[in-house]
Amino acid sequence: MLELHSLTASSIMRVLIMRAPLREAPPEKFALLLSGSPGKGALLFNNIFSIVPAILMGCSRVATSFELIIISRLLVGICAGVSSNVVPMYLGELAPKNLRGALGVVPQLFITVGILVAQIFGLRNLLANVDGWPILLGLTGVPAALQLLLLPFFPESPRYLLIQKKDEAAAKKALQTLRGWDSVDREVAEIRQEDEAEKAAGFISVLKLFRMRSLRWQLLSIIVLMGGQQLSGVNAIYYYADQIYLSAGVPEEHVQYVTAGTGAVNVVMTFCAVFVVELLGRRLLLLLGFSICLIACCVLTAALALQDTVSWMPYISIVCVISYVIGHALGPSPIPALLITEIFLQSSRPSAFMVGGSVHWLSNFTVGLIFPFIQEGLGPYSFIVFAVICLLTTIYIFLIVPETKAKTFIEINQIFTKMNKVSEVYPEKEELKELPPVTSEQ
Repeated sequence: MLELHSLTASSIMRVLIMRAPLREAPPEKFALLLSGSPGKGALLFNNIFSIVPAILMGCSRVATSFELIIISRLLVGICAGVSSNVVPMYLGELAPKNLRGALGVVPQLFITVGILVAQIFGLRNLLANVDGWPILLGLTGVPAALQLLLLPFFPESPRYLLIQKKDEAAAKKALQTLRGWDSVDREVAEIRQEDEAEKAAGFISVLKLFRMRSLRWQLLSIIVLMGGQQLSGVNAIYYYADQIYLSAGVPEEHVQYVTAGTGAVNVVMTFCAVFVVELLGRRLLLLLGFSICLIACCVLTAALALQDTVSWMPYISIVCVISYVIGHALGPSPIPALLITEIFLQSSRPSAFMVGGSVHWLSNFTVGLIFPFIQEGLGPYSFIVFAVICLLTTIYIFLIVPETKAKTFIEINQIFTKMNKVSEVYPEKEELKELPPVTSEQ
Protein backbone atom coordinates (compact mmCIF):
# COMPACT_ATOMS: atom_id res chain seq x y z
CA MET A 1 0.00 0.00 0.00
CA LEU A 2 2.75 2.44 0.86
CA GLU A 3 4.88 1.28 -2.05
CA LEU A 4 8.02 2.60 -0.38
CA HIS A 5 9.96 -0.26 -1.93
CA SER A 6 9.73 1.53 -5.29
CA LEU A 7 11.41 4.71 -4.03
CA THR A 8 14.89 5.52 -5.22
CA ALA A 9 17.50 6.81 -2.77
CA SER A 10 16.96 10.38 -3.92
CA SER A 11 13.19 10.03 -3.47
CA ILE A 12 13.69 8.78 0.07
CA MET A 13 15.94 11.76 0.76
CA ARG A 14 13.22 14.15 -0.42
CA VAL A 15 10.71 12.40 1.85
CA LEU A 16 13.03 12.44 4.85
CA ILE A 17 14.51 15.92 4.43
CA MET A 18 12.65 18.27 2.10
CA ARG A 19 9.22 17.71 3.66
CA ALA A 20 10.37 18.23 7.24
CA PRO A 21 9.96 22.04 7.15
CA LEU A 22 6.18 21.65 6.86
CA ARG A 23 6.02 20.13 10.32
CA GLU A 24 7.80 22.62 12.52
CA ALA A 25 6.50 23.97 15.80
CA PRO A 26 4.45 27.19 15.71
CA PRO A 27 6.78 30.23 15.68
CA GLU A 28 5.72 31.60 19.06
CA LYS A 29 6.27 28.23 20.76
CA PHE A 30 9.58 27.86 18.98
CA ALA A 31 10.70 31.24 20.30
CA LEU A 32 9.57 30.31 23.79
CA LEU A 33 11.57 27.11 23.67
CA LEU A 34 14.74 28.88 22.52
CA SER A 35 14.47 31.74 24.99
CA GLY A 36 13.24 29.80 28.01
CA SER A 37 15.62 26.85 27.92
CA PRO A 38 19.40 26.65 27.87
CA GLY A 39 20.82 25.21 24.66
CA LYS A 40 21.71 21.88 26.21
CA GLY A 41 18.34 21.51 27.92
CA ALA A 42 16.45 22.30 24.73
CA LEU A 43 18.51 19.75 22.79
CA LEU A 44 17.97 17.03 25.38
CA PHE A 45 14.22 17.61 25.38
CA ASN A 46 14.19 17.78 21.59
CA ASN A 47 15.43 14.17 21.33
CA ILE A 48 11.92 13.04 22.21
CA PHE A 49 10.78 14.29 18.80
CA SER A 50 13.28 12.02 17.09
CA ILE A 51 13.33 8.84 19.18
CA VAL A 52 9.55 8.43 19.53
CA PRO A 53 8.79 8.87 15.80
CA ALA A 54 11.70 6.58 14.88
CA ILE A 55 10.08 3.82 16.94
CA LEU A 56 6.68 4.54 15.41
CA MET A 57 8.04 4.49 11.85
CA GLY A 58 9.97 1.30 12.53
CA CYS A 59 6.76 -0.36 13.71
CA SER A 60 4.52 1.05 10.96
CA ARG A 61 4.80 -2.01 8.74
CA VAL A 62 3.98 -4.41 11.57
CA ALA A 63 1.04 -2.21 12.52
CA THR A 64 0.04 -1.86 8.83
CA SER A 65 -0.55 1.83 9.45
CA PHE A 66 0.70 4.56 7.12
CA GLU A 67 -0.81 7.06 9.59
CA LEU A 68 2.09 6.31 11.95
CA ILE A 69 4.52 7.52 9.30
CA ILE A 70 2.59 10.74 8.75
CA ILE A 71 2.43 11.47 12.49
CA SER A 72 6.10 10.59 12.87
CA ARG A 73 7.12 12.98 10.10
CA LEU A 74 5.24 15.75 11.91
CA LEU A 75 7.30 15.06 15.04
CA VAL A 76 10.59 14.72 13.18
CA GLY A 77 9.90 18.08 11.53
CA ILE A 78 9.75 19.67 14.98
CA CYS A 79 13.05 18.01 15.87
CA ALA A 80 14.69 19.26 12.66
CA GLY A 81 13.41 22.81 13.14
CA VAL A 82 14.61 23.09 16.74
CA SER A 83 17.98 21.37 16.39
CA SER A 84 18.96 23.26 13.23
CA ASN A 85 18.73 26.49 15.25
CA VAL A 86 19.73 25.50 18.78
CA VAL A 87 22.85 23.50 17.85
CA PRO A 88 24.69 26.37 16.06
CA MET A 89 23.69 28.79 18.83
CA TYR A 90 24.91 26.42 21.55
CA LEU A 91 28.24 25.69 19.83
CA GLY A 92 28.79 29.35 19.00
CA GLU A 93 28.38 30.31 22.65
CA LEU A 94 30.76 27.56 23.79
CA ALA A 95 33.54 28.30 21.31
CA PRO A 96 36.52 30.64 21.84
CA LYS A 97 36.59 33.38 19.23
CA ASN A 98 39.58 31.88 17.38
CA LEU A 99 37.66 28.60 16.85
CA ARG A 100 34.11 29.95 16.65
CA GLY A 101 34.02 29.78 12.87
CA ALA A 102 35.30 26.19 12.69
CA LEU A 103 32.88 24.98 15.35
CA GLY A 104 30.09 26.95 13.72
CA VAL A 105 30.59 24.99 10.48
CA VAL A 106 30.63 21.61 12.25
CA PRO A 107 26.78 21.33 12.45
CA GLN A 108 26.56 21.69 8.66
CA LEU A 109 29.35 19.12 8.29
CA PHE A 110 27.37 16.56 10.24
CA ILE A 111 24.22 17.42 8.27
CA THR A 112 26.09 16.52 5.09
CA VAL A 113 27.43 13.36 6.75
CA GLY A 114 23.87 12.45 7.74
CA ILE A 115 22.65 12.98 4.17
CA LEU A 116 25.46 10.80 2.82
CA VAL A 117 24.74 8.05 5.34
CA ALA A 118 21.06 8.20 4.40
CA GLN A 119 21.98 7.97 0.71
CA ILE A 120 24.16 4.92 1.37
CA PHE A 121 21.60 3.12 3.53
CA GLY A 122 18.98 4.20 0.98
CA LEU A 123 20.58 2.18 -1.81
CA ARG A 124 18.14 -0.36 -3.19
CA ASN A 125 20.41 -3.30 -2.43
CA LEU A 126 20.72 -2.22 1.22
CA LEU A 127 17.59 -0.87 2.92
CA ALA A 128 15.52 0.85 0.22
CA ASN A 129 13.57 -2.30 -0.53
CA VAL A 130 10.46 -4.17 0.58
CA ASP A 131 12.06 -5.67 3.68
CA GLY A 132 14.42 -2.88 4.69
CA TRP A 133 12.44 0.36 4.57
CA PRO A 134 11.06 0.14 8.17
CA ILE A 135 14.65 -0.20 9.41
CA LEU A 136 15.72 2.73 7.24
CA LEU A 137 13.03 4.97 8.72
CA GLY A 138 13.73 3.73 12.25
CA LEU A 139 17.43 4.57 12.01
CA THR A 140 16.59 8.27 12.39
CA GLY A 141 16.38 7.72 16.16
CA VAL A 142 19.94 6.41 16.54
CA PRO A 143 21.75 9.82 16.55
CA ALA A 144 19.14 11.19 18.97
CA ALA A 145 19.66 8.25 21.32
CA LEU A 146 23.43 8.83 21.27
CA GLN A 147 22.92 12.52 22.01
CA LEU A 148 20.59 11.71 24.87
CA LEU A 149 23.29 9.51 26.41
CA LEU A 150 26.30 11.79 25.84
CA LEU A 151 25.05 15.40 25.99
CA PRO A 152 24.42 15.42 29.79
CA PHE A 153 28.19 15.17 30.27
CA PHE A 154 28.77 18.42 28.34
CA PRO A 155 28.80 21.81 30.09
CA GLU A 156 26.07 24.42 29.70
CA SER A 157 26.75 27.59 27.73
CA PRO A 158 28.86 29.95 29.91
CA ARG A 159 27.04 32.94 28.39
CA TYR A 160 23.69 31.50 29.37
CA LEU A 161 24.90 30.80 32.91
CA LEU A 162 26.40 34.26 33.47
CA ILE A 163 24.04 36.54 31.53
CA GLN A 164 20.69 34.84 32.06
CA LYS A 165 21.22 32.75 35.20
CA LYS A 166 23.59 35.27 36.87
CA ASP A 167 25.70 32.36 38.13
CA GLU A 168 29.31 33.47 37.69
CA ALA A 169 30.78 30.47 39.54
CA ALA A 170 28.99 28.02 37.24
CA ALA A 171 30.03 30.03 34.19
CA LYS A 172 33.67 29.95 35.27
CA LYS A 173 33.49 26.21 35.92
CA ALA A 174 31.96 25.63 32.47
CA LEU A 175 34.69 27.71 30.82
CA GLN A 176 37.41 25.87 32.71
CA THR A 177 35.97 22.54 31.59
CA LEU A 178 35.73 23.69 27.98
CA ARG A 179 39.16 25.33 27.76
CA GLY A 180 41.13 22.87 29.88
CA TRP A 181 42.80 25.54 32.04
CA ASP A 182 41.89 27.54 35.13
CA SER A 183 42.62 31.10 33.97
CA VAL A 184 39.35 32.17 32.32
CA ASP A 185 38.99 35.64 33.80
CA ARG A 186 39.51 37.34 30.42
CA GLU A 187 36.61 35.47 28.84
CA VAL A 188 34.43 36.08 31.88
CA ALA A 189 35.20 39.80 31.53
CA GLU A 190 34.20 39.67 27.85
CA ILE A 191 30.88 38.00 28.74
CA ARG A 192 30.31 40.67 31.41
CA GLN A 193 30.85 43.34 28.74
CA GLU A 194 28.20 41.69 26.61
CA ASP A 195 25.89 41.61 29.63
CA GLU A 196 26.50 45.29 30.36
CA ALA A 197 25.88 46.18 26.71
CA GLU A 198 22.38 44.71 26.69
CA LYS A 199 21.06 45.24 30.22
CA ALA A 200 18.77 48.06 29.13
CA ALA A 201 17.09 45.96 26.46
CA GLY A 202 16.28 42.80 28.42
CA PHE A 203 14.98 39.87 26.42
CA ILE A 204 14.22 40.87 22.83
CA SER A 205 11.19 39.17 21.32
CA VAL A 206 10.74 38.62 17.59
CA LEU A 207 8.34 41.57 17.39
CA LYS A 208 10.78 43.83 19.23
CA LEU A 209 13.60 42.55 17.02
CA PHE A 210 11.80 43.87 13.94
CA ARG A 211 11.17 47.22 15.63
CA MET A 212 14.71 47.94 16.84
CA ARG A 213 16.69 50.20 14.55
CA SER A 214 19.91 49.17 16.30
CA LEU A 215 19.44 45.66 14.88
CA ARG A 216 18.19 46.70 11.45
CA TRP A 217 21.14 45.59 9.31
CA GLN A 218 21.76 42.45 11.37
CA LEU A 219 18.16 41.33 10.87
CA LEU A 220 18.11 42.19 7.17
CA SER A 221 21.41 40.35 6.69
CA ILE A 222 20.21 37.08 8.18
CA ILE A 223 16.99 37.26 6.14
CA VAL A 224 18.98 37.78 2.92
CA LEU A 225 21.54 35.10 3.75
CA MET A 226 19.07 32.47 4.92
CA GLY A 227 16.76 33.20 2.01
CA GLY A 228 19.65 33.19 -0.46
CA GLN A 229 20.94 29.92 0.96
CA GLN A 230 17.76 28.07 -0.03
CA LEU A 231 16.42 30.18 -2.90
CA SER A 232 19.77 29.79 -4.69
CA GLY A 233 18.47 26.40 -5.80
CA VAL A 234 20.40 23.82 -3.81
CA ASN A 235 17.40 21.50 -3.47
CA ALA A 236 16.51 22.04 -7.13
CA ILE A 237 20.02 20.92 -8.09
CA TYR A 238 19.57 17.69 -6.15
CA TYR A 239 16.08 17.34 -7.62
CA TYR A 240 17.42 17.69 -11.16
CA ALA A 241 20.66 15.70 -10.64
CA ASP A 242 19.23 12.28 -11.45
CA GLN A 243 17.89 13.52 -14.80
CA ILE A 244 21.26 15.08 -15.62
CA TYR A 245 23.10 11.85 -14.82
CA LEU A 246 20.67 9.83 -16.95
CA SER A 247 21.04 12.23 -19.89
CA ALA A 248 24.82 11.87 -19.64
CA GLY A 249 24.48 8.14 -20.20
CA VAL A 250 24.72 6.86 -16.64
CA PRO A 251 22.69 3.61 -16.45
CA GLU A 252 19.52 3.99 -14.39
CA GLU A 253 20.60 1.33 -11.93
CA HIS A 254 23.86 3.22 -11.30
CA VAL A 255 22.39 6.71 -10.80
CA GLN A 256 21.90 6.06 -7.08
CA TYR A 257 25.65 5.48 -6.70
CA VAL A 258 26.52 8.67 -8.57
CA THR A 259 24.06 10.55 -6.33
CA ALA A 260 25.83 9.13 -3.27
CA GLY A 261 29.11 10.25 -4.81
CA THR A 262 27.73 13.79 -5.05
CA GLY A 263 26.86 13.54 -1.36
CA ALA A 264 30.44 12.49 -0.65
CA VAL A 265 31.72 15.59 -2.47
CA ASN A 266 29.43 17.69 -0.29
CA VAL A 267 30.90 16.13 2.86
CA VAL A 268 34.51 16.63 1.71
CA MET A 269 34.01 20.30 0.82
CA THR A 270 32.16 21.08 4.04
CA PHE A 271 35.00 19.38 5.91
CA CYS A 272 37.41 21.69 4.09
CA ALA A 273 35.28 24.69 5.09
CA VAL A 274 35.82 23.78 8.77
CA PHE A 275 39.54 24.38 8.33
CA VAL A 276 39.51 27.41 6.03
CA VAL A 277 36.76 29.47 7.66
CA GLU A 278 39.18 30.94 10.21
CA LEU A 279 41.86 31.38 7.55
CA LEU A 280 39.83 33.00 4.77
CA GLY A 281 37.01 34.45 6.85
CA ARG A 282 33.23 34.25 6.61
CA ARG A 283 32.74 37.03 4.10
CA LEU A 284 35.18 35.66 1.52
CA LEU A 285 33.71 32.15 1.76
CA LEU A 286 30.21 33.54 1.23
CA LEU A 287 31.32 35.59 -1.78
CA LEU A 288 33.28 32.67 -3.22
CA GLY A 289 30.49 30.16 -2.62
CA PHE A 290 27.66 32.21 -4.09
CA SER A 291 29.84 33.21 -7.06
CA ILE A 292 30.60 29.56 -7.85
CA CYS A 293 26.88 28.76 -7.59
CA LEU A 294 26.08 31.69 -9.90
CA ILE A 295 28.53 30.53 -12.57
CA ALA A 296 27.40 26.90 -12.22
CA CYS A 297 23.74 27.87 -12.72
CA CYS A 298 24.55 29.94 -15.81
CA VAL A 299 26.68 27.25 -17.44
CA LEU A 300 24.17 24.55 -16.46
CA THR A 301 21.42 26.52 -18.20
CA ALA A 302 23.45 26.64 -21.42
CA ALA A 303 24.38 22.96 -21.12
CA LEU A 304 20.77 21.88 -20.62
CA ALA A 305 19.62 24.01 -23.56
CA LEU A 306 22.25 22.48 -25.87
CA GLN A 307 22.38 18.91 -24.58
CA ASP A 308 20.25 17.58 -27.44
CA THR A 309 22.41 19.23 -30.12
CA VAL A 310 25.93 18.89 -28.69
CA SER A 311 26.94 15.36 -27.72
CA TRP A 312 29.29 16.27 -24.88
CA MET A 313 27.02 18.83 -23.17
CA PRO A 314 25.54 16.30 -20.68
CA TYR A 315 29.03 15.87 -19.23
CA ILE A 316 29.29 19.63 -18.76
CA SER A 317 25.99 19.40 -16.87
CA ILE A 318 27.51 16.86 -14.48
CA VAL A 319 30.50 19.16 -13.92
CA CYS A 320 28.10 22.04 -13.19
CA VAL A 321 26.17 20.00 -10.62
CA ILE A 322 29.37 19.00 -8.82
CA SER A 323 30.72 22.57 -9.02
CA TYR A 324 27.49 23.93 -7.56
CA VAL A 325 27.66 21.44 -4.69
CA ILE A 326 31.27 22.48 -4.01
CA GLY A 327 30.42 26.19 -4.00
CA HIS A 328 27.38 25.79 -1.79
CA ALA A 329 29.29 23.63 0.69
CA LEU A 330 32.04 26.23 1.04
CA GLY A 331 29.89 29.20 2.00
CA PRO A 332 26.12 29.36 1.52
CA SER A 333 25.41 26.15 3.44
CA PRO A 334 27.50 26.56 6.65
CA ILE A 335 28.15 30.28 7.11
CA PRO A 336 24.71 31.95 7.53
CA ALA A 337 23.83 30.09 10.76
CA LEU A 338 27.31 30.88 12.10
CA LEU A 339 26.77 34.58 11.41
CA ILE A 340 23.50 34.63 13.37
CA THR A 341 25.47 33.58 16.46
CA GLU A 342 28.12 36.20 15.83
CA ILE A 343 26.16 39.33 14.92
CA PHE A 344 23.56 39.17 17.71
CA LEU A 345 24.08 39.46 21.44
CA GLN A 346 22.63 37.09 24.03
CA SER A 347 19.29 38.86 24.51
CA SER A 348 18.42 38.94 20.81
CA ARG A 349 20.14 35.75 19.64
CA PRO A 350 17.23 33.31 20.28
CA SER A 351 14.75 35.49 18.41
CA ALA A 352 17.26 36.00 15.60
CA PHE A 353 17.64 32.25 15.24
CA MET A 354 13.89 31.90 15.10
CA VAL A 355 13.66 34.45 12.28
CA GLY A 356 16.59 32.90 10.43
CA GLY A 357 15.22 29.38 10.87
CA SER A 358 11.77 30.41 9.70
CA VAL A 359 13.19 32.07 6.58
CA HIS A 360 15.36 28.98 5.95
CA TRP A 361 12.52 26.46 6.12
CA LEU A 362 9.97 28.64 4.33
CA SER A 363 12.43 29.19 1.50
CA ASN A 364 13.23 25.48 1.44
CA PHE A 365 9.52 24.66 1.23
CA THR A 366 8.95 27.29 -1.45
CA VAL A 367 11.65 25.88 -3.73
CA GLY A 368 10.40 22.33 -3.25
CA LEU A 369 6.84 23.43 -4.00
CA ILE A 370 7.31 25.65 -7.03
CA PHE A 371 10.40 24.25 -8.77
CA PRO A 372 8.44 21.54 -10.66
CA PHE A 373 6.22 24.31 -12.07
CA ILE A 374 9.25 26.46 -12.94
CA GLN A 375 10.82 23.46 -14.62
CA GLU A 376 7.66 22.80 -16.60
CA GLY A 377 7.32 26.43 -17.65
CA LEU A 378 10.95 27.36 -18.35
CA GLY A 379 12.44 23.96 -19.16
CA PRO A 380 16.25 24.14 -19.47
CA TYR A 381 16.18 27.82 -18.47
CA SER A 382 14.87 27.07 -14.96
CA PHE A 383 18.21 27.71 -13.31
CA ILE A 384 18.38 31.30 -14.57
CA VAL A 385 16.01 32.14 -11.69
CA PHE A 386 18.51 30.74 -9.19
CA ALA A 387 21.41 32.46 -10.95
CA VAL A 388 19.69 35.83 -10.44
CA ILE A 389 19.17 35.10 -6.74
CA CYS A 390 22.83 34.09 -6.38
CA LEU A 391 23.87 37.34 -8.08
CA LEU A 392 21.69 39.54 -5.87
CA THR A 393 22.86 37.76 -2.71
CA THR A 394 26.50 38.12 -3.74
CA ILE A 395 26.04 41.86 -4.32
CA TYR A 396 24.40 42.28 -0.91
CA ILE A 397 27.23 40.41 0.85
CA PHE A 398 29.86 42.48 -0.96
CA LEU A 399 28.21 45.77 -0.03
CA ILE A 400 26.85 45.10 3.47
CA VAL A 401 28.13 42.02 5.32
CA PRO A 402 31.30 42.72 7.36
CA GLU A 403 34.03 40.24 8.22
CA THR A 404 33.58 38.75 11.71
CA LYS A 405 36.66 36.54 11.87
CA ALA A 406 38.64 36.70 15.15
CA LYS A 407 36.36 39.35 16.66
CA THR A 408 34.45 39.22 19.93
CA PHE A 409 30.66 39.54 19.94
CA ILE A 410 31.06 43.08 21.29
CA GLU A 411 33.48 44.10 18.53
CA ILE A 412 31.15 42.71 15.86
CA ASN A 413 28.18 44.58 17.26
CA GLN A 414 30.19 47.79 17.43
CA ILE A 415 30.63 47.46 13.65
CA PHE A 416 26.87 47.17 13.19
CA THR A 417 26.26 50.03 15.63
CA LYS A 418 28.08 52.32 13.20
CA MET A 419 26.17 50.89 10.25
CA ASN A 420 22.81 51.34 11.98
CA LYS A 421 23.68 54.89 13.15
CA VAL A 422 21.54 54.59 16.27
CA SER A 423 23.98 54.85 19.15
CA GLU A 424 22.53 58.21 20.13
CA VAL A 425 18.93 57.74 18.97
CA TYR A 426 17.59 55.54 21.75
CA PRO A 427 19.65 56.43 24.82
CA GLU A 428 17.73 54.17 27.22
CA LYS A 429 16.35 51.17 25.39
CA GLU A 430 18.59 50.14 22.55
CA GLU A 431 20.57 46.94 22.90
CA LEU A 432 23.86 48.44 21.81
CA LYS A 433 23.75 51.65 23.81
CA GLU A 434 27.05 52.69 25.41
CA LEU A 435 29.02 49.55 24.76
CA PRO A 436 31.85 49.17 27.25
CA PRO A 437 35.36 49.24 25.76
CA VAL A 438 36.59 45.87 24.54
CA THR A 439 39.40 44.41 26.61
CA SER A 440 42.43 44.05 24.38
CA GLU A 441 44.09 40.66 24.33
CA GLN A 442 47.75 40.17 24.92
